[in-house]
Amino acid sequence: MKKLLDFKLIAKSKLRFAHDALFGVGAGCFEQLLAGTTCRVTTLNGEHDVLFGGVNPEPIDKNYARSREFLRRHPHDLCLVTDGDADRVGGMNGRGDPLTAHQIICLLLHHLVENRKGRGRVVKALTTTSMVDKMCAAHGLPLVETGVGFKYICAEMLKGGVLLGAEESGGIGFPGHIPERDGIAAGLMLLELLATERRSVDKILATLESEFGPHRYGRIDTHYPLEQRAALMESLKNNPPAKLLRSPLAGIKTFDGVKFVAEDSSWLMLRGSGTEPVLRIYAEAKSDGDVKKLLKLGVRLAGSKLGL
Repeated sequence: MKKLLDFKLIAKSKLRFAHDALFGVGAGCFEQLLAGTTCRVTTLNGEHDVLFGGVNPEPIDKNYARSREFLRRHPHDLCLVTDGDADRVGGMNGRGDPLTAHQIICLLLHHLVENRKGRGRVVKALTTTSMVDKMCAAHGLPLVETGVGFKYICAEMLKGGVLLGAEESGGIGFPGHIPERDGIAAGLMLLELLATERRSVDKILATLESEFGPHRYGRIDTHYPLEQRAALMESLKNNPPAKLLRSPLAGIKTFDGVKFVAEDSSWLMLRGSGTEPVLRIYAEAKSDGDVKKLLKLGVRLAGSKLGL
């Protein structure tokens, strides 16, 4: 793991780093890795608890309440959150404000390209932020979009030449490492970014937004009969909306669910769970208000196909 990064730079950075392990197997990993360095590591929710503190151990904002309160009282430079088996990441800034997986992915892509001067294909699941698309276009990087599931990203990584692989749920993989997602590696890479630029994650994100525009994201899951899903997807594909809010439709992607992409890069996607009678509705736009409107549009589109 230490060979994957500039560990000497991290070791002398004096970063104050918090890690919310969500009672999972990642607890203590950063303390061990950074022992004897100038970094100060605080592990939160690191106790062994087979019930994960009463929450589903996903690295998402609604599970950060305890850690957020701690960070409000004891600010750090960064807080990384790993899921139960520590292969997915989320996070907060040093004061407890949430970072989405999309933001973390863009921070890492920025670091790999701007600071490490990396090149190669970028692979993302199609539910991942379109800021990645804009960053790849700006830097002349080939972009590969896959279906949802890190196994599809792994398949691309095994072909070689991949700079970064990432998905909306917080799975991130790196070249020169295992062809799989790794939350601990992603955390260390974020530390390397902070040690390199000596700026806060908020300032780096503000720079990215000034260059590529704001990107806000939302997702809702709603019950939907399994036996009616295929008909819904076929209907959506054949009867797309003319526009998403104020922007004309630019394209449709149908290789995993149905994704509508507008000319202004906002998008709406409907996709069924592979194992449950659940329809997932995803949206991204320039503001939280527009995201809510797109999600409502998604619910209406799904409901209209049921005659609701």
